[in-house]
Amino acid sequence: MLRRLALALLFCLASTAASAQEFIAVPDLISDEDFYRLVACAAPPGGTCAKPFIRWPVTRRADLRIGIADVAPSFPSYKLDLIDRAIDAAIAEINATGADVHLTRVYEGEVDIPLYLVPTPQGARITGTSIAELDGSEMAIARVALRSRGGTILSAAIAISQDIRRREIASVVLEELVQALGLPTDIYSPAYRPSIFSEIDNATVWLRGQDAAALRRHYPRR
Repeated sequence: MLRRLALALLFCLASTAASAQEFIAVPDLISDEDFYRLVACAAPPGGTCAKPFIRWPVTRRADLRIGIADVAPSFPSYKLDLIDRAIDAAIAEINATGADVHLTRVYEGEVDIPLYLVPTPQGARITGTSIAELDGSEMAIARVALRSRGGTILSAAIAISQDIRRREIASVVLEELVQALGLPTDIYSPAYRPSIFSEIDNATVWLRGQDAAALRRHYPRR
């Protein structure tokens, strides 16, 4: 998307982030199969995967806990309020898709996908989250860090810059949470402006069509 998602796809025991492709350009609408493979494993239409398929384990996906872990003192309070509401809206969108994964908002205790609202401006290095996969990495509007072993996600964390614009918040929060579920690659095409995976738009605030279908396919009902 315009914010140029910075995704660190990390494997357990690896000391640095993999240089995974962040988006793939397509000229027009593509099939459901090609769309799913693009967002899930960075495969170009008809091509091979550049990333592994990764998912939260069955034992955890029924109740993934989402919450704000830390807020920088300089983070604007009005943006905090908007992010707070955006988290609830994003959780509702994801839970309504019918995918076999369920998110729960929490305000204390253990968090599976914590959000850090950081003072780091775009282009600077993140500090202060105590998350090795985030601290020291370059900040875009938002950054997702995933740690996995094999095809299993072990942990995820999200950092959001105080530079985020009001109009981007709802869309960015929704996309970060979707990508934290293991769909890490954006799609670059004017044909996909309505998609949450669009690299050229930060306006989509719902999961419909191929977006929702991709999440259901990634977490099929048993």
